Amino acid sequence: MRRLTVVQLLPALDAGGVERSTMEIADVLVREGHRAIVVSAGGRLLPRLLGIGAEHVSLDIGRKSPLTLRHVRALRALFREVDADIVHARSRLPAWLGWWALRGMRAKRLHFVTTAHGLNSPSRYSAIMARGERVICVSRTVREYLLAQYPATDPNRLVVIPRGIDPDALPQVPHADREARARIADMHPALGGNCPLLLLPGRGTRLKGHADAITLLAGLRSSGLDARLWMPGVVQAGREDYLAELRRMVADGGVVDFVAMTEPTSDMALAYAACDLVLQLSRKPEAFGRTVIEALSVGRPVLGWAHGGVGELLRELQPAGAVKPFDADALLRTARDLLAQPPRPPATMPYTLQAMQEATLAQYQSLVEA
Repeated sequence: MRRLTVVQLLPALDAGGVERSTMEIADVLVREGHRAIVVSAGGRLLPRLLGIGAEHVSLDIGRKSPLTLRHVRALRALFREVDADIVHARSRLPAWLGWWALRGMRAKRLHFVTTAHGLNSPSRYSAIMARGERVICVSRTVREYLLAQYPATDPNRLVVIPRGIDPDALPQVPHADREARARIADMHPALGGNCPLLLLPGRGTRLKGHADAITLLAGLRSSGLDARLWMPGVVQAGREDYLAELRRMVADGGVVDFVAMTEPTSDMALAYAACDLVLQLSRKPEAFGRTVIEALSVGRPVLGWAHGGVGELLRELQPAGAVKPFDADALLRTARDLLAQPPRPPATMPYTLQAMQEATLAQYQSLVEA
């Protein structure tokens, strides 16, 4: 296998699926003896990136300003200096800058790869994500979306490589772990008791469906089920007005004593192990839906709106949890069914980190060997 130099482009190294995938590919590149370079504005994940042996070049290539165009020349110089083989763009503005930088190079053919991590609004600006020599789609949903929005795209360039999880980091627990539940209750007393615990992880934005989860909890309790709800991640700097709105909704629904809205947890394996049902209620279709495979890896049933990548995963892995989007009555009925008789989790989890890493490296190699 030829030693490669791969340059990944993204806005910053903070939290998110784009950043996580960047780190995962940088990690496997280094472990396989390749050179991994990341260009971004930096962020809290930078020390971890450097710790795995990857390199970083600080350029603010995600800032939406005419001044950002000056980085095209710097990128072109970087590609030449490191003798890059692959330029892999993971976001729209960095992709445009990388595209323009490559257009000015003649001495060596570099290969341009993009990953469509999301279902961006169709536009000429977004179309750059479909221009890669290889376009990695994180789900079949994304591939179908790109072909529908950009019909001139050659479908042979679009390759589905789903995101993946490390099963060892999310070991299966056959039933809700009472020791884990006790640890959660010590931190958040509202979640105590020998009663069903619902979990909706997600940042503090209306798109994550927190209001739907609160309505569901109120419905379960009104029907006689003593359920609790934990929403880690909803407490977020700059989202105080949204949090206050949710607190009013909790009060109006009469469930104040049965809800915990907290900052993100650093131990999602513990959170999944402690709960009885995981919710994925994003109001906007998501490109993939990592929560679904994380929860199922631990052995927890998932209840979610059947659209986008979440619907795709549920239909394949646990159809009983897929609900027509925004049908609150069906959501309540299905929640009761899943709590009464949890479906068996998949015998094996096909969406693994190793599979994603190997498939991505195989695409890099196929380009340079063509």
